[in-house]
Amino acid sequence: MIRKVKPQIRAVGFDDGTFSFSSKINREKTVLIGVVMKGSQEVVGVLSRWITVDGTDATRVIADAVLSSRFKDLRVILLKGITYAGFNVVDVGRLHHKTGLPVIVVVRKKPDLTAMEEALRRHFSDAEERIELLRKAPPLVELIPRKLYIQAAGVERSTAAEVVRVTTKTGLIPEPLRLAHMVASAVMTGESTRE
Repeated sequence: MIRKVKPQIRAVGFDDGTFSFSSKINREKTVLIGVVMKGSQEVVGVLSRWITVDGTDATRVIADAVLSSRFKDLRVILLKGITYAGFNVVDVGRLHHKTGLPVIVVVRKKPDLTAMEEALRRHFSDAEERIELLRKAPPLVELIPRKLYIQAAGVERSTAAEVVRVTTKTGLIPEPLRLAHMVASAVMTGESTRE
């Protein structure tokens, strides 16, 4: 539990690399990068794992990355959305429970859950299980009107908003997520893309 959000709060932000169904190399797995930072100022370390494209292993892999890392003073997990590697859906509540850390999901665009559910039903035999994960995720809260939304598990909304503010240096996205995005895209394509 976070009682007071300090400017140097230890946070890990996760994002995945790009993948392509037309490429044999990037079709089955993609990289998952976690950047560990003190607030928005200092990078402390980087975690990397591989997750299955359209798989069901994202929650387990993120929890394992956090729990098996040398970073024992982490205070919060930041996620860039709850779907990784296509439709590999993170169980936000389970991730919070397994790690004992608050989980804050940050998204720039309000997800169209109806469209996501329709796509899942068209392409996955286990669509209802994935849809259930989407539906049981914490409620979406608009942080900046039409520009930034969060979902939080294991932490009050106001505290989650403060964590996002403290970990953001430039732009709208917390620095650990911005850097995780850059590293993951560089691993998969050879160079980073802008967040």
